Order: sequence, then structure tokens, then C-alpha cells
Amino acid sequence: MINVDLPKFPTRHGYMSEKIQHSYIAGAIEKGLLPSDAHRLAEVVSLTAPGDLSKPIQFWQLYSVLGQDPIVGIVQRFYERVFADEPWFRSVFERVGGLGHHINTQASMWIDVMGGGPYYHGAEFRLSFHHTHNAMALMNDKGAARWVTLMRETLDDSADLMTDDLRVRTSFNTFLAYFMTKYADEFAFEDRHVFGCTNGPLKRQINFMRMTAEAIEALSSQELSDALSQMGVDVSQYPSKQAMVSKALMV
Repeated sequence: MINVDLPKFPTRHGYMSEKIQHSYIAGAIEKGLLPSDAHRLAEVVSLTAPGDLSKPIQFWQLYSVLGQDPIVGIVQRFYERVFADEPWFRSVFERVGGLGHHINTQASMWIDVMGGGPYYHGAEFRLSFHHTHNAMALMNDKGAARWVTLMRETLDDSADLMTDDLRVRTSFNTFLAYFMTKYADEFAFEDRHVFGCTNGPLKRQINFMRMTAEAIEALSSQELSDALSQMGVDVSQYPSKQAMVSKALMV
């Protein structure tokens, strides 16, 4: 197990971070990406990324690793691409404001959600108003496809801003995929969250010695199998869940 010292930057919740965090966790539990008790796991709900490099960085923990400048830098590179793009696409942004306006507002939203503190005044109401009034012309298949292409190109060209921690890019992908899916549902366009690999399933660290018999019995077969395997137990010798429970109780 390889560890790094975190946080590198102080964190706090913003106007959006807690609500988005809860929403993402609930959906990830349903998809099996997070365990059912994820809301109570410090490594998940904390704004500080896990120092254990084998653990994923949740996107509300990104500020603890990067701080403000790299986040603003990625947003700036994205909008430089936007303002150099084809007229049908960039004109929608130009009607709202100049390059600096978009960098400031988008970076504020990202920092707010990523654990940097209360930066995005108006929170989700402001975000929804922007998409339904300012950006509605792009909230469709064509607009989403172009936005994703430019953002993916930006991420691919921004490795220098993401530190040597390979988890950072995956966390950005997860962040963007979450919001792209959200907007696709809201505006009925194709979900195009093709930014790259997203955070995989988080396996619980299970210590049978600290668990009651009832808690052990409540574990799923997969959780029991994984935990026993990590202890060096040949789980093929315990073909049923009850057999694994019995073995766990003997540990």
C-alpha cells in the first residue's frame, strides 16, 4: 500500500458540494459503485482525498489535492478552445459574456463542488437558470457532443496540471460524467459522458474482529468473499454464504 500526505490544500463545503455529494453517493450505491453504508465512510464523505493511492478520489475531494490554480487552469484552457471554435457553438457563449466571465463562473462552480468552499453563489438554482436561459441552444445532442469533445481534448492536454496522482484524471472524468448524465436526463439529449475511465467500485475494508455477528451476517456474499480472500482464506472451500459467515465468525 502506497500513501501520500493529504490534504495539500485546506477544504470546506461550498454552496453546492454537500447536496451534489449526497446525490452522487445515493446513485453510486444503487449502481454498486459504493457500499450501502457509504454515507458513513470517512474516506468517502470527507473533503480530503484518501492518502492510500489504491483508494479513489471522490470529485468533492479534488481541491484537497490540487488547490485552486490547476482547477482554474483547466477551465481556462477549455474556454480558450470554446472561443476559438465554430461560430454556431462559440456564439452561444459570446452572447453571455467574454472569455474571462466564463472562466470565472465555471471555475467558481468547479471549486465549490470540489471542496474549495462557497464560491458559486446561487448554487443549483443559478446553474439551472444558466442552462435553461443562456445555454438552451446547446442543451441538445449536437451541443453536448461538441462540449464533450472540447472538454476531453482539454483534459488530455492538461496532465501537467493534474499532479502525478493518476487518480486525479479519473476523478475529473467522474465529476463530468455525473453532470453530463444529469443534464442529459433534464434536457432529454443523448448521454455522452465519454471523458475516460471513471471511478470503479469501492471495496469496503472489513475487519471481522470489530464486527458483531449480526453485522457479519448482514454482509453480502461478495463482501464476505472479498474480505476472506484478503485474509488469505481459500473461499472455494466455503461455497455458500452461511459457510462464509461461519468462517468469518471464527476469525
